[in-house]
Amino acid sequence: MIRSVLVANRGEIARRISATCRRAGIGTVAVFSDADASSPHVAEADAAVRLPGNSPADTYLRGDLVIEAARRAGADAIHPGYGFLSENADFARAVHDAGLTWIGPPSPAIEMMGSKVESKKLMASAGVPVLAELDPDSVTEADLPVLVKASAGGGGRGMRVVRELADLAEQLEGARREALSAFGDPTVFCERYLETGRHIEVQVMADRHGTVWAVGERECSIQRRHQKVVEEAPSPLVEAIPGMRERLFEAARVAAKAIDYEGAGTVEFLADQAGDFYFLEMNTRLQVEHPVTECTTGLDLVELQLQVASGIPLAAEHPTVSGHSIEVRLYAEDPALNWQPQSGTVHHFDVPGTTTEFDVLRSPGVRLDSGVVDGSVVGVHYDPMLAKVISFAATRSQAATRLASALGRAQIHGLRTNRDLLVNVLRHPAFLAGDTDTAFFATHDLEVLSRPLASADAHRLSALAAALADAAHNREVAAVNATLPSGWRNLPSAPQSKTFSTGDRQIEVRYLLGRYGLKADGFDDVTLVAATARRVVLDVAGLRRSFEVARYGDDVFVDSALGPVSLRAEPRFTDPSTVVAEGSLLAPMPGSVIRLGAEVGDSVTVGQPIVWLEAMKMEHTIKAPASGVVTELSVTVGQQVDVGTVLAVVEAAQAEGES
Repeated sequence: MIRSVLVANRGEIARRISATCRRAGIGTVAVFSDADASSPHVAEADAAVRLPGNSPADTYLRGDLVIEAARRAGADAIHPGYGFLSENADFARAVHDAGLTWIGPPSPAIEMMGSKVESKKLMASAGVPVLAELDPDSVTEADLPVLVKASAGGGGRGMRVVRELADLAEQLEGARREALSAFGDPTVFCERYLETGRHIEVQVMADRHGTVWAVGERECSIQRRHQKVVEEAPSPLVEAIPGMRERLFEAARVAAKAIDYEGAGTVEFLADQAGDFYFLEMNTRLQVEHPVTECTTGLDLVELQLQVASGIPLAAEHPTVSGHSIEVRLYAEDPALNWQPQSGTVHHFDVPGTTTEFDVLRSPGVRLDSGVVDGSVVGVHYDPMLAKVISFAATRSQAATRLASALGRAQIHGLRTNRDLLVNVLRHPAFLAGDTDTAFFATHDLEVLSRPLASADAHRLSALAAALADAAHNREVAAVNATLPSGWRNLPSAPQSKTFSTGDRQIEVRYLLGRYGLKADGFDDVTLVAATARRVVLDVAGLRRSFEVARYGDDVFVDSALGPVSLRAEPRFTDPSTVVAEGSLLAPMPGSVIRLGAEVGDSVTVGQPIVWLEAMKMEHTIKAPASGVVTELSVTVGQQVDVGTVLAVVEAAQAEGES
């Protein structure tokens, strides 16, 4: 029997695996990089071993260090989670050679599915329908559009859509760099790109005694950068097409048996609206979206992994499915700015109404699998996913409603996230009708889907509440005359003024607190009911509304039923040292400069790439804001930069006739 498991991962999935181990009475060992020293997955483990460094290549991808950590801590098994070393056959083999139990499939199975090129050939020979692979060096105009994919991994890393033949060489180079950084293998290939399709996958579980379960299917069609954002079980498409589920399950079982599979795995397919499907890949590990299968089957898939690895056979009867479950991935990113990842401190994170954490929902409710807690720091070395929020209900519409409500009321302070986008998707008529595909964001306008949940009027009311909470705070900490309203005078005086910024606009609040209550410019129908530094109650045209206000330095977060609002308190006077030259290209996130596209004195055109940054395992291009001349280049390749660093300055070209 397994007594102690080293979890060779970090963040949310490390906490998820450890939670099942604790429930089973099994000890846990964590590993951590320097950047993760204060992470919750470290604090929750029975023991933790440091992996010196920050980058994945120096830490979580070092199989030798991970195995040595297991030996030092007395662990007798290793669970790889997902990503990192989870689909590395050499690592699985090394774990066996070290006398440890590998909680995953046999290394030959990983090897056969580890190369997407070879796995497609294997599946085709087994009779599973596949999309033809294209040699990158032989792609022609007739093949376009094509999708460049990393052979050794997934999760959107190393993937590029190419629609113009002239762009192919550059996109191949970028994909190879990204694949090497994420998986240690730069091999890429191409396949025909279907602009719209349904991403359907089947969860399999197999034991070493020949039993293979097709546990259920999931639909993961809503994606950004070829990475899943919303996942659900069962699939609306499969539900609507008679016989499709049986065909999918049979193809998945054939795939698993063809490689003598053991443990948890996922066979992924791309399907069309008619129900025809093609094999994409097999992930020989636990999937990020496994909770939706757990909720609809009542199974703990991690517990089953532990049992299979211990040699315990699966039951002969396949599990049954009931109800509907939807999962969303909450990312620290700005969807409206090309999914720009964010970094910084999570001041406060709470999802009201959470029924359970890291456990199977056996009745309707909300589950939270989070990698962060209050005070967690999101850095640039790893994926920016903060948490997975999962709902379970009797019907799909109930699951969507419950999940949208939980997300909308969540208090997420400190970082910009994709929360508003997720809620807007869950409430969108097309989603509710089950009309989803891989082009969902393009079809329904990403800019519209990314709009804040709070309206412009809600932003103004929230700014007023923030100003009143600030005044209450000043009264609470005042050394003298604390009972007097802020700005009080014997004689009538000028209104108090407070300016906040939100996005690219400013909101100025002007108000007076006197013996007759609140008088605020532009808020004739608003009266103040109560105000403290943390909570403000306003009567708005006869409707009483409560606003929860939290302030961290100049950043202010206001949560109410009108929607979450983030504000920044503006200083009364501009600090000259913060002013940057016109045409400056600023680093949108901390990261490492990996490439430069121009030199000082070069003429550039608007949109031309000037600097490439690597952050959170992805490449990000910083482009010229206007056509002109590069007058300053402040960084070099390999340099680490902080958010807001001036990377370069482009002096805009003068229009004809300008002096």
